Amino acid sequence: MIHRISRLALAAALAFVPALAFTAGATADASNGAAIWRPPVQSRWQYQLQGSKAHAATGGINVGICEVPQSGGACVRPSVFDIDLYVDAEVAGDNTTLNIAGVNAIHAKGAKAVCYIDAGSIEDFRPDYQAFVEWHDSHGKSLLGKPFSDEFPNERWANINNDKGQRDFLLKMMEARVDKCVRAGFDGVEFDVVHAHEEGQKVTGWNISAQTQLTYNKALAAMAHRKGLSVALKNDLSQVDELVSHFDYAVNEECFQWKECDVLSAFVKAGKPVFQVEYKTAPGSFCAKAAALKFNSIKKATDYSLYDKPYKPCR
Repeated sequence: MIHRISRLALAAALAFVPALAFTAGATADASNGAAIWRPPVQSRWQYQLQGSKAHAATGGINVGICEVPQSGGACVRPSVFDIDLYVDAEVAGDNTTLNIAGVNAIHAKGAKAVCYIDAGSIEDFRPDYQAFVEWHDSHGKSLLGKPFSDEFPNERWANINNDKGQRDFLLKMMEARVDKCVRAGFDGVEFDVVHAHEEGQKVTGWNISAQTQLTYNKALAAMAHRKGLSVALKNDLSQVDELVSHFDYAVNEECFQWKECDVLSAFVKAGKPVFQVEYKTAPGSFCAKAAALKFNSIKKATDYSLYDKPYKPCR
């Protein structure tokens, strides 16, 4: 994870979507028979976790964005929007408003909405934050770890071990959040910060094994599918081979900058898209590589902010 800021029946959402664009990507979930949207490998995307007051009527989301890609030609529009579960507090005036307006506006444009949720660190500006604090305090201070980073000190690494029932509690809390994604009409979900085992105890405050991470991540994916949502694997590159069959697409930050993109080709080989974003790297230095890998890559702001603009798709 880089950035920290601050859905009803899928069939109803599909009514807004051109048949040829997405019908082929909808499959039945074995657990509940609901049609789950799964995007084609080549799907343009937008990553907008921060809202703009200029687009208050659409939940702060610029659903009309159309930009000339790095490859040139006419402007292009995203068919997938990855947005926060809640309307940005700067737009809504609170931190509790589900972004139903944004989802409805995205659907009206014939696109799909992915619901951003932080599943591996606990942010102090979320409406359910106090529940995490109370559980932590009543279970031997065993849930909330070190601050995520110097850039994002308002969140703390979650302990996904289960010696005191931490993972069970986290999954219960994540289920409540996913239920809100469903209520708001989202089509998919992105669970962020699901790579604590890669960072180690010095960074997170917790000793989390690779197997523990796999257990948690698989449980999150299964939860999304039970709720009728598709699900993204966020980063966690060391476990792609074990998780590609459980997740429907990948969301990645900065794999070109760190020269670690090749492992994500497992998703493309499985017929699943990779939604990828760079912040510091110029499009001219990574877009050709993204095209060769069949990734859906975009360039966002160098300061890691995720407003509607800047937005530069590779193709």
